[in-house]
Amino acid sequence: MAQQDTCRIIGIDPGLRRTGWGVVESMGNGLRFVASGTVRSDGSLDLASRLCQLHEGLTEILHAYRPDEAAVEATFVNKDASATLKLGQARGVALLVPGLAGLKVSEYAPNAVKKSVIGVGHGDKKQIHMMVRVLMPRAEFDTDDAADALAIAICHAHNRKSADLQMRIAAG
Repeated sequence: MAQQDTCRIIGIDPGLRRTGWGVVESMGNGLRFVASGTVRSDGSLDLASRLCQLHEGLTEILHAYRPDEAAVEATFVNKDASATLKLGQARGVALLVPGLAGLKVSEYAPNAVKKSVIGVGHGDKKQIHMMVRVLMPRAEFDTDDAADALAIAICHAHNRKSADLQMRIAAG
């Protein structure tokens, strides 16, 4: 488990075929790579079975790495309504699993993740992957989805303290 001043964060990049995940530890202003990977669903199965595969895979990862907080990328609207709906259902699983585990779950728009990691709200995957490696030289990822998940975790590490402060201010 993490030390008191250390927060273990899982970033999740939801997708029906591939859901990327990345675990980092945030220690003050420092970041440490823990692990990353991709949960895959079998495209030959029905939708419910594929969602179950994502649920089971993410549940195993939470049990193995015991994060303190979770961050999930927000869904973007696609031209294909059916694909957008399926992505939304996979995203529901990505929100549900850490929620059931009792974790605080934060959501970030893709542009917020890019701005946090590469400094601008628009950029390509190569730029994001390069900056993930710069910020965490020991980071390893097997897919673009896992690299994106690490970027989501990094974004949360950079934004979590200001979000906590805003919540305390609002609570009065």
